[in-house]
Amino acid sequence: MEVVREAPLIRWLRWLKRLFKFAIFSVLLGSFLILLVVLYLRSQPLPEANINQTTTIYAADGQVLDVLHRGENRIVVPLKDISPYLAQATVAIEDRHFWEHYGFDLKRIAMAVYVNLKNMDMSQGASTITSQLARNLYLTLDKTWERKIKEALLTVQLELNYSKEEILEMYLNEIYYGHAAYGAQAAAQTYFGKDAKDLTLAESAMLAGIPKGPTYYSPFQDLERAKNRQKLVLQAMVREGYISPEQMEEAYAEQLVFTTKEQRSQPDVAPYFRDYVAKLVKEKYGIDEEKFIHGGLKIYTTLDYEMQKKAEQVIAKHMAKADPELQVALLAVEPATGQIKAFVGGRDYAKSQYNRVLAKRQPGSSFKALLYLAALDQGFTPLTLMKSEPTVFTYDNGKQYAPRNFGNKYAHDYITLQQAIATSDNIYAVKTIEQLSPQVLVEQAKKMGITSELEAVPSLALGSSPVSPYEMTTAYATIANLGERANPIAIAKIVDSEGNVLVEEKQERVPVADPVSSFLLTQMMQSVFEPTGTAHRVAHLLNRPVAGKTGSTDYDSWLIGFTPELVATVWVGYDEGRKIDPVRDAPLAAPIWAEFLESALSDRPPTLFEMPPGVISVYVDPATNQLATEHCPNPRLLFFAQGTEPKEYCTEHLPDPDVPPEPIEPPKNPSFWQRFGGWWGR
Repeated sequence: MEVVREAPLIRWLRWLKRLFKFAIFSVLLGSFLILLVVLYLRSQPLPEANINQTTTIYAADGQVLDVLHRGENRIVVPLKDISPYLAQATVAIEDRHFWEHYGFDLKRIAMAVYVNLKNMDMSQGASTITSQLARNLYLTLDKTWERKIKEALLTVQLELNYSKEEILEMYLNEIYYGHAAYGAQAAAQTYFGKDAKDLTLAESAMLAGIPKGPTYYSPFQDLERAKNRQKLVLQAMVREGYISPEQMEEAYAEQLVFTTKEQRSQPDVAPYFRDYVAKLVKEKYGIDEEKFIHGGLKIYTTLDYEMQKKAEQVIAKHMAKADPELQVALLAVEPATGQIKAFVGGRDYAKSQYNRVLAKRQPGSSFKALLYLAALDQGFTPLTLMKSEPTVFTYDNGKQYAPRNFGNKYAHDYITLQQAIATSDNIYAVKTIEQLSPQVLVEQAKKMGITSELEAVPSLALGSSPVSPYEMTTAYATIANLGERANPIAIAKIVDSEGNVLVEEKQERVPVADPVSSFLLTQMMQSVFEPTGTAHRVAHLLNRPVAGKTGSTDYDSWLIGFTPELVATVWVGYDEGRKIDPVRDAPLAAPIWAEFLESALSDRPPTLFEMPPGVISVYVDPATNQLATEHCPNPRLLFFAQGTEPKEYCTEHLPDPDVPPEPIEPPKNPSFWQRFGGWWGR
């Protein structure tokens, strides 16, 4: 049988037909597989990106106290808050076809593959903005095929899940610009001291050129090289039609003003306070270290920036000639709100980070204010008498305690509560605690904000139990608040990187003492600054009503006091159980306190302490403690709880005993100078 051979043309046509069918099938299959991959990638969540953001701590007026980033300074901002020039410059120099492609620039890929095959390496890349973002967010910088495949898949996912604007926004917030600045906002602040939205064309072109080599192209390292790179960026912007050649020339010629090294350095104000804020964030509010440092938090504090600087300046002035080991602490709080306004935990943070505002020391006689508030609540008046003389006290079934007055000075006579406060008489204080019982003082102190353990013994009246300046400031603020305790607040609000409020402090004032007793104590504590008072040597520095109390031990020197607007505590001493020098060291607390207080309130007029209902004022003769008459030589205006004031008139100074005395009528509403101006003999 004869075999009929097909003509070559027919065979070729048949083969071509099969090839065409196979090609169609392959294209369809490939398209189907690609569709499956795309659908799969679209359904899969992107890996969680760990984007570190800078946490910023602000003073009450918005001044930046600190930025926390540990080498990765990043402040995420929306695209609308980034200069359009920077976005255009970045696209022009990094990925000119960004707005057209779907994550891959095929021409650049083809060229990169050709070069890599030719050189038998992977030195040539074809990264787009999207692929760079995928690598920065999720991958390492290893140049392996496995990493490149993962990068390609993640690039597709980014393009599927986000718009071009969102991808560009993420990229501009992620990219590294050198000098620890990540993202456009941190870069703008680092190089030009401004926000990213305010960058000019010239500044934007300079920044856009840096990421290719953050160290190599840094204007801080080599300005000429950075300018050459800036010119390439500007030329790319002209090529892409973003700017005109005239704009390019003008931008290149612009004289850029960079930040100085000093401006880029970390803030050095309130270092002890910043440590305290960090402690609160983690321990009180439960925010972990990673979120605190890298979470992009905005922490708004209560600190008064200018007041803090004044506190540091006053301390530096007075401690300059002191013993190098002598330490100091200062805390200032607004009594009405509890807001901390100034906070100094030591004389030199660089040498010692130990925070003495929170350290426990014996408060000495400054603790008597708490005792006398309890005494006033128990019926004492400013004229309650006790004898000041050497006394041995017996307690707890035979234990003996023999306190002494400073310098062994005693009145050897009966003195009033007013006098005991002014002269800081220790015998009067121990007799008072003996009459009330030590446990009453413990309970009073706890109500006023003392949290440390207190030993209920007679010596507690003289401050034998260690407490911190922080606690004492809280207690004195309670007195200034007419018996209402407002716990100190350092942080007003914490906001996360997305604007959610994590913490917002709302102050609550808790009544813990009688307002009348608090006012009477405040009036008597003003006598501490009179000529016979323990703080008389700083009276000339003060130009407003102040109330306070000194305190001293062999190891500590205190002055705690307040005005209606501010309560401040100053402690001076040594850290390691070393006695203070009574002549050289101890006197420093008072002038530091007085100068700080006046400086801190220099922009405010003097104000009087608020007088609550139930208080009556009368003129008293200090010699007889009776109501003064027009014949008494030194009448004094004193304040009492209504009904406890003296009832009998002084008769010792009457020219004619048969003529009834003419009392001095106290003013119904004592003027400022009646209540304040004559107190210190001015």
